[in-house]
Amino acid sequence: MKRLALACFLLAASLGAAAQALTPPPIAARAYFLVDLLSGTTLAAANDTDRVEPASLTKLMTSYLVFDALKSGKLDAAATVTVSPAAAKAPGARMFLEPGKPVKVSDLINGVVVDSGNDAAIALAEAVAGSQDAFVALMNHEAERMHLNGTRFANVTGQPAPGHYSTARDLSILAASLIRDFPDRYPLYSQREFTYNHVTQANRNRLLWTDPTVDGMKTGFTESAGYCLVASAKRGTGAHDW
Repeated sequence: MKRLALACFLLAASLGAAAQALTPPPIAARAYFLVDLLSGTTLAAANDTDRVEPASLTKLMTSYLVFDALKSGKLDAAATVTVSPAAAKAPGARMFLEPGKPVKVSDLINGVVVDSGNDAAIALAEAVAGSQDAFVALMNHEAERMHLNGTRFANVTGQPAPGHYSTARDLSILAASLIRDFPDRYPLYSQREFTYNHVTQANRNRLLWTDPTVDGMKTGFTESAGYCLVASAKRGTGAHDW
């Protein structure tokens, strides 16, 4: 059986995983949490319940709710949405959307997952809930349902904001929920690049190039949060089973 290991690092550098108890090497991270998802065994952890800024790891929840909307039929991946001025002018990472231009939902999803586009995240939030504020309310409701007790969202992008925080453990739970609940969408996180409107951007998760067992998931960075990473890897032999 293959082992699916998931690591969440905040101000982190590297991923190491084995499906047994281990003594972690020194890690230059404010907090981290490493778990074998199949057994639920925590392999290593430090400061994993401390509240920290999640930066673009926030978009794991954004994507979770978008995938749920697709599953329920509220949103159609083949449909188009018109980009609002608010989405188009989003600061930070972008997929370079243009206001008033129709964009396929499937392209916006790739824009969030691969490009980490703040513009794409806002456009999807508006498509699902009508506004970013309404979508954020859904995010916080879902966080409560998942018992992410150290998490609160103030936006869909992860830009620094008062009252926007999470923990390494909560982010691990969120990532595991996404993998479990939407296995058909999970392969999106292994894509190394995405091209939209003749602009190709590489996935910021460089582990996809350096470790063949890594198959996701999300990176983040802001000046105040530092470098953030949720990474997943399949290791072992035999048939895979979530």
